[in-house]
Amino acid sequence: RERIKNSSKKSREKKKYGFVSIGMGDGIQKVFTDLNVDVFLSGGQTMNPSTEDILEAAKDINAEHIIILPNNSNIILAATQAKEISDRSLYVVPSKSIPQGISAMLAFKEDKSVEENVQAMTDAVSEVKTGQVTYAVRDTVFNDMEIKKDEIIAISEGDIVAHGENPEEQTLELIKSMVNDDSFLITLFYGEDVDKKIAEGLKEKIEEIAEECDVEVIYGGQPLYYYIISVE
Repeated sequence: RERIKNSSKKSREKKKYGFVSIGMGDGIQKVFTDLNVDVFLSGGQTMNPSTEDILEAAKDINAEHIIILPNNSNIILAATQAKEISDRSLYVVPSKSIPQGISAMLAFKEDKSVEENVQAMTDAVSEVKTGQVTYAVRDTVFNDMEIKKDEIIAISEGDIVAHGENPEEQTLELIKSMVNDDSFLITLFYGEDVDKKIAEGLKEKIEEIAEECDVEVIYGGQPLYYYIISVE
């Protein structure tokens, strides 16, 4: 399994904190690297890393405490098992999506204790909503919606909220369902199969339906998902 080390960081000197983050996409990897994640472990919806993969990633980090961000509900168990069997000081922040993992990293403070940081990062996870736009792998029925194989589906917090033929239209429907009066920031990560101009063109349309929010469009490069959306 591919492990991408943050080459800008000196690993020879032991430091207090180290981080392993799990996900897919070179743009997503860059976001986490810029947030000082030491090892970005490739994995996600169809290719979950094992407990052994996570332990091996942690071995690459010369730190007193290592915090793991699974960024997927299906990976939390493997991360927790790695924590339990490791003889090192491993902690798991139970992030279930890329936006939650990013929110957790932004909550980290170098001068806080590991317990304070893990608590703050865990709290931050619950303060962000995640949306995903992908395609149906088979015919299905969800909440009385008949969805055909290969149709575009928009998912909010695990529930399908819209479906249709066009990824951008479904993205706008998804965002309408996610924002409320308390929302202030929408971040759109576009995938490897999305044209940059189309993604950037969405920004204006999002600003029209969420006038009170700042909107950021970032290249994620993730497979499978046309868009991953974060609403804070």
